[in-house]
Amino acid sequence: MNDRPPANGAAPSPEPAWVAHAAWWHVYPLGFAGADTTGSDRRTTTGLGRIASWLGYAVDLGASGLALGPIFASSSHGYDTVDHFRIDERLGDGADFEQLVTAAHEHGLRVLLDGVFNHVGRDFPAFRRALGHGPGAREANWFHLGWPEGAGAAPEYASFEGHPGLVVLNHDEPEVGDYVVNVMTHWLERGADGWRLDAAYAVPDRFWAEVLPRARARFPDAYLVGEVIHGDYGAIVRRTGLDAVTQYELWKAIWSSLNDGNFFELAWALERHNSYLETFVPMTFVGNHDVTRLASRLIDTRHIGHALVVLLTTGGTPSVYYGDEQAFRGVKEDRAGGDDPVRPAFPARPEELARSGWPIYRLHQDLVGLRRRHPWLHTARTRVLELANEKLVYAASTGDNRLLVALNLSSTCLRHRAHGHAELVASSPGTRLERDQLEVPGNGWAVVEIE
Repeated sequence: MNDRPPANGAAPSPEPAWVAHAAWWHVYPLGFAGADTTGSDRRTTTGLGRIASWLGYAVDLGASGLALGPIFASSSHGYDTVDHFRIDERLGDGADFEQLVTAAHEHGLRVLLDGVFNHVGRDFPAFRRALGHGPGAREANWFHLGWPEGAGAAPEYASFEGHPGLVVLNHDEPEVGDYVVNVMTHWLERGADGWRLDAAYAVPDRFWAEVLPRARARFPDAYLVGEVIHGDYGAIVRRTGLDAVTQYELWKAIWSSLNDGNFFELAWALERHNSYLETFVPMTFVGNHDVTRLASRLIDTRHIGHALVVLLTTGGTPSVYYGDEQAFRGVKEDRAGGDDPVRPAFPARPEELARSGWPIYRLHQDLVGLRRRHPWLHTARTRVLELANEKLVYAASTGDNRLLVALNLSSTCLRHRAHGHAELVASSPGTRLERDQLEVPGNGWAVVEIE
């Protein structure tokens, strides 16, 4: 990997060229399809087919990719996998997967799969065999098992974040690496375009550094992004060989600065974000399947537009979580089933969505469309031009391309002189641009193109 920033300001990155134009619509399939995630109801559904019927909606939104949550056979919520080579019967079967991928590609959408390779469910066959045959079993080396003295005593095992239903794999075992490579290449062969690697932060970097090149050797155009919450993102990308990681720092700074009226926090995060762009292009988002929805997180929902503007005018590969484009609400809770409110079922057809959500959908269309018309934003750096607690103006630029972004949380007008030929390309109501004088009303925002 080339770690030196090139002279033209673009980020040195191993990512496939097509990712520069990607904007994901992120779906949690089991929730989307209304499947039971407690493990008590295993009835077969047409979940993947239901997602396929919404591809036109995703394209109209402006998405160029479909990012799927877990779709493989599991015991309950999808992250306790029992068979990585089989589609969960609650979503359909292999034929349904192939039809979804074919339809997505016909709509111009790439498909990203969710790979849960840090842990498996307790009913994962290799784990059951290890328990059944004892410490002498070959599969025992796949896990971190502690065998107590005494016949018939159950072993202790490493679990993910204390959840007994999530059994951590032993990533020092070569057979585990072989298994993961086989899973990744199997589904890439069947049409997937890349992988989001769940809980990548919990897997040793050396494991990814050994496994990912083997998958890439056969599928060099695959996009490989890791879920990483904390840490030095750039160093993690360099050590693992991932194309990108998830940008939780920016996610937190966006909603927190809007709630607190503290744009100094966002300005600091944008500077950090610039530093990451020297090494890779992060996956950016303002909502996903693991966090409280934006419309519930924000104290003032008028600031949804401000959050979207930041997401879609900064460097990164943006992702929109299904339902956020309709201002869905949902609060994640720290309890069994606490994720369910942010992973709801979608209706059968777009016409069945509440009318109240469509203005936010159209706002997403406008801003995602702005992003798609300015693909250079993928690697854009930001430079703060004006900063106060409740007012922020920054320039987003790559080479000679430049946008001016103004965010106003105050009750007073934000005025800023836009030097050069300026054109207002997106804004909240009441914004004015006369010659080079930009005026953004209280709680408003604007995006100006500068030539």
